[in-house]
Amino acid sequence: MIEINSIISTFSSEEHQKFVNYLQQKNKRKDTKNVQLFKLIAAGIEDSKSICKKLYNTEKSNAYHALRKRLFQSLIDFTANKNLEDENSVDMQIVKYILASRTFLLQNNFKIAYKILDKAERLADEHLLFPMLNEIYHTKIQYASNYPKIDLNELILKQKENQKKHQLEDQLNIVYAKLKSVLNEITYQGKVIDFEVELEKILTEHNIKLDSSLSFKSLYQILAIAHFSALVTTKYYKIEDFVLKSYNTLKLKKETDKQLFYQIHIVYIIANTLFRNKNFESSLLYIKEMEQLMQSKQRYYYKRFILKKTLVEVLNLNYTNRQDEAILLTENILQKKNNDIETLLDLQLTCFMFYFQKGNYDKAKSISSKFYHTDQWYKEKAGLDWVIKKNVAELLLYIELQEDDLFFSRLKSFRRSYTSYLNQIEQTRILTFLKFAEQYYLNPESITTEAFKIQLEKSFEWITILEEDIFVISFYAWLKSKINQTDLYQTTLQLLNL
Repeated sequence: MIEINSIISTFSSEEHQKFVNYLQQKNKRKDTKNVQLFKLIAAGIEDSKSICKKLYNTEKSNAYHALRKRLFQSLIDFTANKNLEDENSVDMQIVKYILASRTFLLQNNFKIAYKILDKAERLADEHLLFPMLNEIYHTKIQYASNYPKIDLNELILKQKENQKKHQLEDQLNIVYAKLKSVLNEITYQGKVIDFEVELEKILTEHNIKLDSSLSFKSLYQILAIAHFSALVTTKYYKIEDFVLKSYNTLKLKKETDKQLFYQIHIVYIIANTLFRNKNFESSLLYIKEMEQLMQSKQRYYYKRFILKKTLVEVLNLNYTNRQDEAILLTENILQKKNNDIETLLDLQLTCFMFYFQKGNYDKAKSISSKFYHTDQWYKEKAGLDWVIKKNVAELLLYIELQEDDLFFSRLKSFRRSYTSYLNQIEQTRILTFLKFAEQYYLNPESITTEAFKIQLEKSFEWITILEEDIFVISFYAWLKSKINQTDLYQTTLQLLNL
């Protein structure tokens, strides 16, 4: 049942109707209950007993299990057929050209065959389809001795050049996969790994330099590699120029339907990078571009990217003094179903932050109460960095609500669980920050003294606003607002505008 629910949840309303039509056309008998079962599951009814009662007027039926298996197979067949229909017409056209040319080659009709292969080559070259180009060159070379007009040496050079490009794309794919595995170990397993050292090592192993671009896929992987590094080190300012220049190169290339998925990903990376570097208005411009791309191809990728787009959009709105707009947009998107659990959790924590900055602690507590899973569960779903941010944010909420027992017990638990890890990754300033937060809670008046300010200055290694992570600034703003006795949200905005 879980597999069926997972597939159905990805369907748009249009796909729902298409699948019902598909089942109705497939059914040979009028009493088949597959359409009813599909509609019940799509409506959110998951309990087997409830479904059996509605379908067979009994709480248990062997027929139900057989029906469920058939529905699962129909969902697979429908999805496969749909993908074949949506398959890139360029790819299919090239395959047709190659097959037709081989027929004419076997008939010794070389002039027509090579004319067709020339068309296929132009199309494949235009869309950077290296595997297909290899097939075309292979076929041309195979029969070159039968057609004197062909320059064999030129063909061999073309094939060798194409093989280099194809090999580089394969190498990038391997590098991307390896680095994603390293990132997963850091993010979800809490392993202490020097990502920059690992990045350099893997790139050297595969002779890759982050200075070239090929297809949309390759460029996406290059940018994703740079983005991984920035994500772990929070040094987004180091990759901004590279990301923007690379995308300008990409925009000169001809777009195809298959490249759209990677192009949306790239624009998302740019928007997120600009946000993390506090270039909010520029980031919002790329969010608009992302929205336009998501609307393409009959909104084929819309549901897949909507949460990521909304997350970056609301964060930008919040930090440009449009908090109410950001909250409304966040609340609306959280009401809709989506399988992207990690981004959903990011949005929930973001909404918590908005209300906390706004001073609406009751609403923030209401959101916090929904985080009822264990830290281990959240670590597996959203990563350790998310878990630490959630814990610190909740500790500040307990201070504001003056919930002594919760604050001190959770603070003790946090220190016991994460002190060793934070020391290992050299992020002790989180522990230092909590020490000052605890001091404020125990003695609020002490925070306004000159001695406290001097102690604060000595306790942190200060860097420029440009280089500092925006979320670190947001946490520090809380301490700053207590020292100056000012509004938290306005203090945050003022810090970012320094």
